[in-house]
Amino acid sequence: MDYNDTIQYLYTQLPMFTRDGASAFKADLHNTIELCKRLGNPQHRFKSVHVGGTNGKGSTSHMLAAILQTAGYKTGLYTSPHLKDFRERIRINGQMISEQTVIDFVAAHKNDFDEIAPSFFEMTVGLAFEIFANEKVDLAVIEVGLGGRLDSTNIITPLLSVITNIGWDHMNLLGDTLQLIASEKAGIIKPGIPVVIGENQLETAQVFIDKAAKEVTDILFASDVWEVEKSNTKSQDSKSDLLELNVIKNSPLTTHHSPLTIHLDLTGSYQLKNVKTVLSAVEELRSQGFNISDDHIRTALSQVKTLTGLHGRWETLSQNPLTICDTGHNPDGIEEVMKNITAVDYQHLHFVIGMVNDKDITKVLAMLPKDATYYFCKPDIPRGLEAESLKLKAESFNLRGEAYPSVKQALQSAQHNAGKNDLVFVGGSTFVVAEVV
Repeated sequence: MDYNDTIQYLYTQLPMFTRDGASAFKADLHNTIELCKRLGNPQHRFKSVHVGGTNGKGSTSHMLAAILQTAGYKTGLYTSPHLKDFRERIRINGQMISEQTVIDFVAAHKNDFDEIAPSFFEMTVGLAFEIFANEKVDLAVIEVGLGGRLDSTNIITPLLSVITNIGWDHMNLLGDTLQLIASEKAGIIKPGIPVVIGENQLETAQVFIDKAAKEVTDILFASDVWEVEKSNTKSQDSKSDLLELNVIKNSPLTTHHSPLTIHLDLTGSYQLKNVKTVLSAVEELRSQGFNISDDHIRTALSQVKTLTGLHGRWETLSQNPLTICDTGHNPDGIEEVMKNITAVDYQHLHFVIGMVNDKDITKVLAMLPKDATYYFCKPDIPRGLEAESLKLKAESFNLRGEAYPSVKQALQSAQHNAGKNDLVFVGGSTFVVAEVV
């Protein structure tokens, strides 16, 4: 098989969450353990940092990887889902793996796939772990796919576990309270492995404290350690925007406790939370012997997108009209999106929105502004919610607009209708953003 044949095989033959939803999520780690056993247990042959959470884990993983590679470490990065190319999921020093690597892996292990019947995600985890082991990375940043306790990535023993925050998402799989969701996320906390929790949230903090005590390991809440203030944001309509931040107060990064100024190329205001998490993770890695300087941090954070290929986080797509997209899709993510939209100076909002069909979207719809014009569309995946169905649900929340046959047509219509001082926003689902970046 060539590369296209190989990818088609993976997409069609293996259970895939984006296509099949909950049925593709396995309730144990048996398949991953068996597949990695046949691969020679590559997960034991490289060092790693494990990053979970509801929102922010992708940005956090990319920032941390950018810092490590800037500091001179050969850095693996495993994330999901991809936006355009399957190979985005597995990078070394920011570079996607080769098409031939994917072809060779599938060809070598197709019989194993037939016998084990892994999911698409389980297969991808096996591929990533084998590559990181064979390429002898100094450290791999591994993002959790869904949950934590039962996620396929949870067979690693990392140097550090990181959990960004807890919010409402995948309640059908993780639980219908924040405490239950936190318990699943806390499943990546392991005996003697320090854990950084991004946000000290009243509803969930005790879950993590209790889990860390049970595993006899150190726990730190990054939001208690750092104060990060936005000192200046350059104009929102420039692709070269950098978010200027002052890291202050309890910062062990600075000798004299003066502010550390950071220019971050991820300009969403929610990145202030993620920066705290990243800095705490860096501090822990420093204590374990990693040589990461302030200059490494500053250099890396000013070019995360260039160094790692990250897209879709409060990203400007065009200037006339101003068009911005963001992958935030659950209630906490949409709350942050709305904060960023509010900060933009615009006359009228044109909102291109699509969602998936297996989530309760009422919380999100209730948060959206009623004075915007909506362009309803279906992301091009089997789990996509039909545009007409989304329109009907949205109308019950007094959100008005038209349904379109595709994301592309919805965006074209929004940009055509927008005045020069209007804002076009594209979001509601990662899979909608994937079609416009």
